[in-house]
Amino acid sequence: MKKTLYLIRHGQTIFNKKCQIQGASDSPLTDLGKQQAALAKTYFNQLNLSDYELFSSTQERASDTLEIIFPNENYRRLKGIKEWNYGIYEGESELLNPPHDSVIDFGSFFADYGGETADEVQQRTVNTLQEILNETNKHNVVVVSHGDVLSLFTHTCLPLAEASEMKFTNCCILKFDYEDGAFTFKSIHHPA
Repeated sequence: MKKTLYLIRHGQTIFNKKCQIQGASDSPLTDLGKQQAALAKTYFNQLNLSDYELFSSTQERASDTLEIIFPNENYRRLKGIKEWNYGIYEGESELLNPPHDSVIDFGSFFADYGGETADEVQQRTVNTLQEILNETNKHNVVVVSHGDVLSLFTHTCLPLAEASEMKFTNCCILKFDYEDGAFTFKSIHHPA
């Protein structure tokens, strides 16, 4: 059975606004973040989805976003779709991130400081999403997660150049088809 995955980034948080590395740490949604989630809610209301199941990262910013988009609905929180752990860089300025085009391997940089590698995040994300889609009997699955999770997952479905050009803004909605164990990217929507 072909299924559809809607993968959403959480709304803007205080750390996003202050350009702080967030990762495994958490900060609350800003008023703008709540407005972004309300716009995503409008998008899903227009889709008039039925036969769906809801999931969120265990981090509050993701579950708060999901609760605005789908108020008073049951959902499951899963650790496998939480954001990349940046170790001791959590809460620090984004200016401390190594540049992507430097000689430093960005994908493994944070592991030396108590965090995860990009490969670890990507693998746990793919495993968790496949598990969700394989186990559900619903046609539609909605997952609220995080920017780097969305980026790393999308890199498994698209050519590098195409995936690298995408902007994963707060509350963006990615749509994938899932059939025979494979994800196919369909679209990205920026309601905010």
